[in-house]
Amino acid sequence: MRSIHPAADEGATPIGAKLRAARTAQGMSLSQVATTTGLSKGFLSRVERDETSPSVATLVQLCQVLSLPVGALFVEPEVQLVTWEEAPPINLGGFGADERMLSPRGQERVQLLRSELEPDAHGGSDLYTINCDVEVLHVVSGSVSVRFADRTVTVEAGAALTLPGREPHTWRVEGGEPAVVLWTIVPAPWSGSA
Repeated sequence: MRSIHPAADEGATPIGAKLRAARTAQGMSLSQVATTTGLSKGFLSRVERDETSPSVATLVQLCQVLSLPVGALFVEPEVQLVTWEEAPPINLGGFGADERMLSPRGQERVQLLRSELEPDAHGGSDLYTINCDVEVLHVVSGSVSVRFADRTVTVEAGAALTLPGREPHTWRVEGGEPAVVLWTIVPAPWSGSA
């Protein structure tokens, strides 16, 4: 017996995850999409798992219901890999720090910095600010204290500290051991493209 819907082509562009993401972003269940389109939940589920290929007419109908341009399903996402060796070194004014920008040059939405810190490395004696909305410090190894105007917070390996952008602070490696930290800054205060 022949299936009503064709099986997915192994070489076809996977679109199921994009359809599922659009559906869930809209807060719609499979049942709601099935009711709106007249398609079965089972068929929609198979489409979202890339187990079957919808016809062009069905694809257009799904995209209309999900407020998604059909072309968006076939656009290759921009993916960039930055290795530690290729990452541009940056100088944020700290002492005893090998710091590199791991987010791609020109990325404006978020910036990821990795700092390999010597024992007793620090960000200077004066409090400083970064022009951003949110700053997150994740300590990969070692221990780092972050000093604010009114208190000091110690961040141990495996923990993360989130602070408001533009909050005056400085940092210091504690315990006489080196540390590795990741700084995530949103939005990126500089693109590093200069």
